[in-house]
Amino acid sequence: MIPQNTIASITEAARIEEVVGDFVTLKKRGVNFIACCPFHNEKTPSFTVSPTKNIYKCFGCGEAGSSINFVMEHENMTYPDALRYLAKKYNIHIEEIDDDKGREERQARDSLFIINHFAQEHFQHNLQHTDEGKSVALSYFRSRGFTDTTIEKFQLGYSIEDWDTFTNAAKEKGYRLELLKKLGLVGEKNGRYYPFFRGRVMFPIHGLSGKVVAFAGRTLKKDKKSPKYVNSPETEIYNKSKVLYGMFLARQAVRKQDDCILVEGYTDVISLHQAGIENVVASSGTSLTPDQVRLIKRYTPNITILYDGDAAGIKAALRGVDIILTEGMNVKVVILPEGEDPDSFVQAKGKTEFLNYVKEIQKDFIFFKADLLLKEAGDDPIKKSAVIQDLIKTLAKIPDPIKRALYVRECANLLDISERLIITQTNKIKYNQIQKKQNQQSLKEAQEAHLPASTQDLAEIERIANKKVVKQETTGLALCERDLVRLLLEFGEEFYDIDYYVAVYIIQQTLDLPPTNPTYNKMVQLYREHLEEGKTLSKDFFLEYQDPKINKAAIDLLSSPYELSENWKIRHEIFVTEIVKNFKPEVENLVNRYKLRWVLKMKDENQEKIKEAQKANDIDTSLALLKNQMQYEEWIKQLTTKLKGVIIR
Repeated sequence: MIPQNTIASITEAARIEEVVGDFVTLKKRGVNFIACCPFHNEKTPSFTVSPTKNIYKCFGCGEAGSSINFVMEHENMTYPDALRYLAKKYNIHIEEIDDDKGREERQARDSLFIINHFAQEHFQHNLQHTDEGKSVALSYFRSRGFTDTTIEKFQLGYSIEDWDTFTNAAKEKGYRLELLKKLGLVGEKNGRYYPFFRGRVMFPIHGLSGKVVAFAGRTLKKDKKSPKYVNSPETEIYNKSKVLYGMFLARQAVRKQDDCILVEGYTDVISLHQAGIENVVASSGTSLTPDQVRLIKRYTPNITILYDGDAAGIKAALRGVDIILTEGMNVKVVILPEGEDPDSFVQAKGKTEFLNYVKEIQKDFIFFKADLLLKEAGDDPIKKSAVIQDLIKTLAKIPDPIKRALYVRECANLLDISERLIITQTNKIKYNQIQKKQNQQSLKEAQEAHLPASTQDLAEIERIANKKVVKQETTGLALCERDLVRLLLEFGEEFYDIDYYVAVYIIQQTLDLPPTNPTYNKMVQLYREHLEEGKTLSKDFFLEYQDPKINKAAIDLLSSPYELSENWKIRHEIFVTEIVKNFKPEVENLVNRYKLRWVLKMKDENQEKIKEAQKANDIDTSLALLKNQMQYEEWIKQLTTKLKGVIIR
């Protein structure tokens, strides 16, 4: 467990613009920075970073948080791992304290990384320092043209052929064989453990943190019964659908080049890196998944896919590209000369000629797919109709309506059919997709609510689901609560008067009038508890608070999509009074408005009670309630006078 004082040091040191700037290109706008959001696809920047408040917020998708939140979301890290990442960035030493549950979970996870690290070093040692490794594996890597520097960079290795070397080395280190089995490093047969990767050259697979999460082993034998590659199983630290081979080494280059080259094999990645082309990754022997596409999207919206000249392989791969389009990515396709793959081609031609070829040959995926399928269809009208339907399905995957409209126009010319026809068919597919999604959501909500879900009841389920109303804070009291808590967060530590904090005034004046919003009420209670101990709270306390509801509420309260232009002062000489310079009247005004809304609420509730008492002919209760109503009327009059205004309901 990381001590609170260390967390505070990390929070204080971590500048939001520096942390976000490591992953996203920021542009200065006034006192803030803006960028296209890294968490969803957009063309107009709605992602704002506020150095003064030390937070980020996207006003498009709603993602928001502190430096720690950003690292957690962007790099898919846990809270402690994000803290450790930032501590390392800002050279802050972490001396963790014991916490039984947290320590056990961390140790269990860390033990998997430790064992993988041991295995990686063991395989690397076998490659460089054993006769079998040097003669079998090292000679293989060198025959592929890999230099010693490249072999070291990718931590390539070799697993000895025999049954005992690896398991004995692991037992000597004190590692439990059941954990090695869990990681897929050993297998078990007739009660005996043996190395799972024996007799294979080893490719460690790294996560974004640089730690080894898994391995791929390639056989050098020509036995057709033995698979060419075998991979580690999925574990707590390895989910193959979320990992791209080479991304740890490629991400900076991907961001810099604003393009990610996607290849098929491990050796393709290694050869391109060795040639100086570092913005390249592979999908680790699996079909491309949505999570892998989103991983690339963190760094660039552009993907260039390299295919060798095998037509069957290209057609099979085309099916996976629709996933990329669904995520709003821009896809280019490059077909290498027949008989070549990225590895052989870059080694034969070198970096410059390779990149020139890619630049010259690359083609937009939509048009590439259209050309490929139309050539196959020839003059057969039935086949051509199937091609058109296939392309329309692909066009419907594109989420951006403007981009989709441009593609529709170009495809209509290419296919020699009406643009309106493509639009109609595309819209039909989009409509069916929306309906299917709504039906699935409706069915899910029906099941959760124990509603009937038969076919005849589906329409009723949809009606119930679509009737769902999002509760918004639009009432006068709700808006006052927002303003009050926002003021407490942003200026609670400022002086309302000499030796008298804004927070103290607000808490004392509203002691018997708690916010009706549960999250705001909890935030006010936290502030009150700290004041009773003689402490005030900074906004960072709430921005880093572990309850996600409070954390999100604090960020929303402190964020605004607008900021004052410097031209108001510079060009037009318009000066806006800042609340920082005018605390007392502003705070009093807000507190009185809040009180007024509360009294109005109590008056309305009391009026309903009067009606019920009169209906029941309860004279005594009615008289007491009428007396209360007169008191409410008097309070309303006093507060309205203080506010110098009229009541707006």
